[in-house]
Amino acid sequence: MWNELFVGGLAVLFFAYLHWGFRVLPGERWQILATLPHRPAGNGDWQGLNLTWYGLLSSIAQIVSIMVAFLLLGAVGVTRSETVLLSLVILGVCIPGSKIVALLVEGKSAVFSVGAAAAIGIVLAPWAILLSNVTLGRWFGHEVPVLPALAAFSTGYAIGEGLGRLACISFGCCYGKPLRASHPLVQWLFARWHFVFHGNTKKIAYAGNMAGEKVVPIQGVTAVLYTGAGLAGMLLFLHGAYEAALLLTLAVTQLWRAFSELLRADWRGTGSFSVYQVLAVLSVVYMMVVLSLLPLSELPAASLLQGLETLWHPGMLLFF
Repeated sequence: MWNELFVGGLAVLFFAYLHWGFRVLPGERWQILATLPHRPAGNGDWQGLNLTWYGLLSSIAQIVSIMVAFLLLGAVGVTRSETVLLSLVILGVCIPGSKIVALLVEGKSAVFSVGAAAAIGIVLAPWAILLSNVTLGRWFGHEVPVLPALAAFSTGYAIGEGLGRLACISFGCCYGKPLRASHPLVQWLFARWHFVFHGNTKKIAYAGNMAGEKVVPIQGVTAVLYTGAGLAGMLLFLHGAYEAALLLTLAVTQLWRAFSELLRADWRGTGSFSVYQVLAVLSVVYMMVVLSLLPLSELPAASLLQGLETLWHPGMLLFF
């Protein structure tokens, strides 16, 4: 009962947050959050450093994602130290890796691809956990249960990327195709629920020339699907269904990533089927192979209270 109340409370909070974002973030004023004066430019003007809503909304999504993963890992008895070190190892590879893949695929040096980071993380995570068990596990006298850990990271990722799509709406990136050029069924589905972006500095304006035009709300659909899958995965996890939680969150996020690009208008590389779509599909196949090799017996029970106690610690709050 407490598991359902906790996840239900998060659902109300998250979807209220998404509703706010869908309503206001396509507007022009919701791109630049603040500007820090840098140096005088003459004639009374100043050059400044722009702080974007994209940055703030991305940070919120990242912190929620990490907190969800830490909560679930703590719920199955993984220590704070093990969780922090595991996260640092995985993020330490995924973040620069996402930049390298984006550079190879899109030829842009200032881009970090979430799709690339997810694929790298999916490949790396099982081996990072196993390596942790044969090193840190011997040190701490406790091994991280591989399947629950994978499910915890996948669930946190789903919720984090779902909430993070608000950043894309604010910046006007990852945008959908114009409704007028879409299939009649797509036009009918989104006749009422669509996005119209305003502002010349949004990416959809300067890269797609579609400011003020009705477009498929692909960021919004992705946000709802991913957040919903993450919440469902969290509930399954807390009831001990770790394999189901992992497969649900992974299948929804990666298979939808592969399909959703068919509804997107931003450039994702050459070819009718992008590298990111290939990586997404292969990620699901790869994890199913990994699951077939993992022992599924003697898995620990999950305790919501134990997970919450893991978060409520000064060291954890400083880390976050």
